[in-house]
Amino acid sequence: MSITPDRKADLIHTHARSEGDTGSAEVQVAILSERIANLTEHFKTHKKDNHSRRGLLKMVSQRRRLLDHLKVSDEGRYTALIGTLGLRR
Repeated sequence: MSITPDRKADLIHTHARSEGDTGSAEVQVAILSERIANLTEHFKTHKKDNHSRRGLLKMVSQRRRLLDHLKVSDEGRYTALIGTLGLRR
């Protein structure tokens, strides 16, 4: 259910805008997308886990807000990111 440190470091390295960048919108969206995908797999076997489902909804909302911010500030980075991550919209 949790993201491994190696996978997180790989996501940061892939989506970082510069060396040592861990807080840009691209990195945050990539990490949230990985966590959302892991939780989605978790819910395929644990259908009644409503406490974790609330956390999933909060993560989806946070990702949506970050993507909206990125779209307003720099639409080129937004389109590149959703293309890379394979997100709809």
